[in-house]
Amino acid sequence: MTEKKVVISGAGLWNPEHIITNEELVESYNTYAENYNRQHSAEIESGEKTEKPLSSAEFIYKASGIKARYAFVKEGTLDPDRMKPALSERADGEISHQAEMALNAARKAMSEANKTSEQIDAVIVSCAYTQRAYPAISIEVQHALGIQGFAFDMLVACSAATFALHRAYEMVAAGTAKCVLVINPELTSPQVNYKDRDSHFIFGDVATATIIEQSATAHSDHCYEILGVKAQTSYSNNIRSNFGYLSHVTDTEPFSADKLFHQNGRKVFKEVCPMAAEHISQHVSSVGLDNQQIRRWWLHQANINMNTLIGKKLLGRDPSADEAPIVLDQYANTASAGSLIAFNLHHKDLQPGDHGVICSFGAGYSIGSLIIKKI
Repeated sequence: MTEKKVVISGAGLWNPEHIITNEELVESYNTYAENYNRQHSAEIESGEKTEKPLSSAEFIYKASGIKARYAFVKEGTLDPDRMKPALSERADGEISHQAEMALNAARKAMSEANKTSEQIDAVIVSCAYTQRAYPAISIEVQHALGIQGFAFDMLVACSAATFALHRAYEMVAAGTAKCVLVINPELTSPQVNYKDRDSHFIFGDVATATIIEQSATAHSDHCYEILGVKAQTSYSNNIRSNFGYLSHVTDTEPFSADKLFHQNGRKVFKEVCPMAAEHISQHVSSVGLDNQQIRRWWLHQANINMNTLIGKKLLGRDPSADEAPIVLDQYANTASAGSLIAFNLHHKDLQPGDHGVICSFGAGYSIGSLIIKKI
């Protein structure tokens, strides 16, 4: 019996129309910080409260490699009296915000893979946050696209995209689905604490989508055989968000800093970098390759310093921009979508036989990777 190859046959990337630069964020944050320090000068002087430090565009870029980010909604984010996006609630009968983002990316991936709705029989929406628990965003998207079959949501923080691709690969390999649409609508801006100097700049909004199917049914100009998938988790509190449905009943402030994204960045850097490098090297070796045979590394886009260190551990030197593309400067950290953004923007120049690695890592800790080969 001929072995059935499972391939990536299409990819889609959608950007919101709004852009927020470091300079805009800094102006807003510094105004807020100065107002706060002035209003609470007595408490700061007595030690009851901590003075808010000022920020700068240079500080942000040096710390992260980020210059700008896309925003689903820009209004409200830069208002020193609000410091959060002014996202309007939609009625139950209207398309949800995340479904709208997902559909935009999905249609692009379907176009690249030359797939119609009738040819897709499963949809996975996987991201760091979903805007509601049920009905699933994926089922809403499935309905809007006219896809039969089934759909479900997944949450695996910054590894959500790769973990969902694993599930799609396994379904196609097992024959429980012929063609799977994986979508990552990362609407992260509502979970950003814009009042915190060390994290107010980190995240941006974006949506990516990927088509997984058997090679026999693929009709695309850019197909990649999936040679292997690998996942790893190790519990850590160093990246956390505590907002959830229990916030309604615990009599705590639902939108306090504790309920928004927060992390111990130094510990994350120290612990995740060696874990990710070891994970990737072991995965590459398991499919009969070595790191020097990898043509392109589409790594998670969280922090330029993390990417540089991991790349150096993998190759024994700093990787070039061609080998390990960076999209942080334009997109910022987009949770699970970062490695897929890099893939979308930097894959069509590869030649048949070239190998690549898609890898994401983040809260959990969680690490997910795929080894692929251009067909």
